[in-house]
Amino acid sequence: MTRSTLKLPKTEGSAVAAAPPAPRSMRTRRGAKPPRVAPAKHESAPAKDRRQPTARAAPAQLPTAADHLTPASTSTTMRASALSLVEQSPRLSKRMSELGLCSRREADEWIENGWVRVDGVVVSVLGSRVPPDAHIEIDAAARRQQSESVTILLHKPVGYVSGQAEDGYEPASVLIRPGNRWPEDALKRDFRPTHLRGLAPAGRLDIDSTGLIVFTQDGRVARRLIGHDSEVEKEYLVRVEGPLSADGLRLLNHGLELDGAKLKPARVSWQNEHQLRFVLREGKKRQIRRMAELVGISVTGLKRIRIGSVSLSKLPSGQWRYLRPDETF
Repeated sequence: MTRSTLKLPKTEGSAVAAAPPAPRSMRTRRGAKPPRVAPAKHESAPAKDRRQPTARAAPAQLPTAADHLTPASTSTTMRASALSLVEQSPRLSKRMSELGLCSRREADEWIENGWVRVDGVVVSVLGSRVPPDAHIEIDAAARRQQSESVTILLHKPVGYVSGQAEDGYEPASVLIRPGNRWPEDALKRDFRPTHLRGLAPAGRLDIDSTGLIVFTQDGRVARRLIGHDSEVEKEYLVRVEGPLSADGLRLLNHGLELDGAKLKPARVSWQNEHQLRFVLREGKKRQIRRMAELVGISVTGLKRIRIGSVSLSKLPSGQWRYLRPDETF
């Protein structure tokens, strides 16, 4: 018996239709669970967008040194910076000397006595540092003490050292006593032991040299004579031996070096056939003797006769006198 197949006619709008084969990717393997299909949602009005507006990015900034510092390192850096500024500031005594108020030694004494004010505050600690533009005031007591200070002119003989005793030689200051005062001293001032306190040489004169040397208690005088920027002239008569050529004389006036540094221009000329006159504006150790050696001559005698506008004049060797109020260096 032959099987027959019933064919249904295709009619428009028919509810039954053959489904097309599913794509390979959607076919389920045998035994695999079919994919879960989410239930359809009822259509509704589009929901309001609940997303928050995106914040605009801040403009980029260049990093600074502070961005890399923690609070602890910031305070340490600030302290170090402040300390560096303090260390760069001058000491109070040095600043007072630079301003011409007094010498450093006087400044230390005034500071210890509480006679110095910085920006209205009394400073009594030695070694204190101050800004360069600080306002420094000096007490009247310091001014009175300074006005009572003395400056003494001594004609130093050969065989005495200018400063502290050395190699068995006495300092020239031992000659400053009442018995050695020049009888013709024009300043009628009584000698007092306090005039020796703090009295110091303002310059040096070699042990084998003679002539004018200054001792002072006044720091202003010391700074003018031996300060690093001093331009005060000093005049000498120098006895020499050996031939001196014209070129040698020219070099003595300008062109020589000592200790690797060029000397300031000098004025050197013949005083007589055995003596030269030197006028210098600096005072290196044994300067004239070393200059003479460089040009082939030797010094057999040296006498200082003037410092600034103050001359030795008739002051005898080994005697002293006070600097008069009308005299300046």
